[in-house]
Amino acid sequence: METNNRTHVEVFSFAGITDDVTLGPVLFVLFLKVYLVSLVGNLGMVALVLKTPKLHTPMYFFLSHLSVVDLLYSTIITPKMLTDLISMKKTISFTGCTLQFFFFAAMAATEAFLLSSMSYDRYAAICHPLHYITIMTKKKCWVSGRHLLRDWLLAVIGTDRLCI
Repeated sequence: METNNRTHVEVFSFAGITDDVTLGPVLFVLFLKVYLVSLVGNLGMVALVLKTPKLHTPMYFFLSHLSVVDLLYSTIITPKMLTDLISMKKTISFTGCTLQFFFFAAMAATEAFLLSSMSYDRYAAICHPLHYITIMTKKKCWVSGRHLLRDWLLAVIGTDRLCI
């Protein structure tokens, strides 16, 4: 006799720290402030690197992309958390949970690829300081930008396997 588990989960309920009704609005304001500071800081970093010609170097190019990844990290998780802090219905659908995990894992993989690219840039700057300008030219920086696009795509493709 063969038995198969055919349980189908459609919704996940959140429980925990927000069970206290008076704590929800306080946490909402606190996390909203942290989220807004994160948004302003990361957008400011990207805008500063784009506007200032002296910052058009590989290190700042990578730092601005790291700011974008951090911005996306925050934007993937925080809005749902904020709505759940002030609502009475604290649930997420299975599809919503899967999508949130997919994009969060994609950003984690992208950050790993980005940090490895940044480490090579710093390695070249520290170990070969006299050759650094010829190693990391603006053309190579744009090539590394294409590598960043490749890294984003690899992260999404690699994360797709986690969600199956």
